[in-house]
Amino acid sequence: MFMLLSSFSSSSFLLISFFFFLLFLPTSYSLTKPTNATRRHRQLSINYYATSCPQLEQLVASVTAQQFKEAPVSGPATIRLFFHDCFVEGCDGSILISSKPGTGVLVEKDAYDNRDLAAEAFESVRKAKVLVESKCPGVVSCADILVIAARDFVHLAGGPYYQVKKGRWDGKISKASRVNSNLPRANSTVDELIKLFKSKGLTMEDLVVLSGAHTIGFAHCEHFVNRLYDYGGTKQPDPAIDPRLLKALKMSCPRFGGNADIVAPFDVTTPFTFDNAYYGNLEAKLGLLATDQALFLDPRTKPLVQAMGKDRQKFFQEFAAAMEKMGSIGVKRGRRHGEKRKDCSIHMS
Repeated sequence: MFMLLSSFSSSSFLLISFFFFLLFLPTSYSLTKPTNATRRHRQLSINYYATSCPQLEQLVASVTAQQFKEAPVSGPATIRLFFHDCFVEGCDGSILISSKPGTGVLVEKDAYDNRDLAAEAFESVRKAKVLVESKCPGVVSCADILVIAARDFVHLAGGPYYQVKKGRWDGKISKASRVNSNLPRANSTVDELIKLFKSKGLTMEDLVVLSGAHTIGFAHCEHFVNRLYDYGGTKQPDPAIDPRLLKALKMSCPRFGGNADIVAPFDVTTPFTFDNAYYGNLEAKLGLLATDQALFLDPRTKPLVQAMGKDRQKFFQEFAAAMEKMGSIGVKRGRRHGEKRKDCSIHMS
C-alpha cells in the first residue's frame, strides 16, 4: 500500500545481496467525482504564487534533483511523507513538526506508525524550504513545498509530471494520538482500506491507483514477515505469494531475530523505476504486502489492478489525478486555521 511506503537508510544496503537474488523473478504481465472532503480544492490554484514567488517550482526542483542524485531513497520516502501528512489532519505539513524537548508532548512524527519515515524525506523538504525562504521569505507554506517535492520525485523516478495546485497553509496542530486511526495497517482488509479512503473523500479507484506508488520504495521485514511464516494464524505462509519470492524473502527475513535494517522492494521487477509493473506483479503473486496482494484477490479491485497493469499511460493519468485529489484533503487557509512557518519543524507560535 501507498501508505506503508518505506524507504531505507544507508545501513539498509544490507538489502543489496538479497535484491540481486530477486532479479531472477520473471515479470509476468498477461475517474473521480467531487466530494465534500475535496470541495476546498477550488481554493487551490496552479498560479497561486505566480506573483509572490514566481520561481518557486524551479527552486524546489533544483533541490529535489540534487537529492535524487545523491540519495535516490529521497523519492519514495518523500511520496510516503506526503501521504502520511495528508491522511492525518489534512495536507498541512503537520507531519514535519518536531516535538519540543522536555515538554513530553508527542507530535505526528513521534507516532509509532511514523517511526521509520526516512530522514532523507524531511531533509528534502528542509533544504527546499531554506532555499525558497532565501528568495521569497514568509510566502510559501511547508505544506505546498511537500506537495511539489512529491510530484518532482514521481517524475524523477520515471513517472508523470503533472501540475500542482497550491495555496495551502501550514497546520497549527500536530498530535501523535491522531495518527494511528488515520493510517492503514500492513494487514488491513480491502473493506477497511475502502472505508478509510472514503473517509478522506477518496474512492476505491483512488485506493488502487495511489497504491501504484509502490512501484518504487521498500518495506522493512516487520511489515510482511507474518505472510512468510504464520499468515492469518495458520502457521503457514500466505498461499497468495509466489514460492520463489517466498523463498527469497525468508532468506533475508527470519521469523525471529532478524536484522531490523533489512528491507525488500515493493516492486521486485523494476524497484527503482516509476512504472506500472507493480500491478503486473500482483497478477503474478509477487506483491510484497498482504494489502498489496489483496487488491488483486478482491473481485471489486481486481479489474482496476488489471486495467492499470495493461496501460501505463492510463495509470500515469489516473495517478496524477489521484495525487491532486489527495492533495486537497483538509486544506487549511488563512491565519485562523493555519500559519506560514519559516522553519517547517517549528510552529510559528
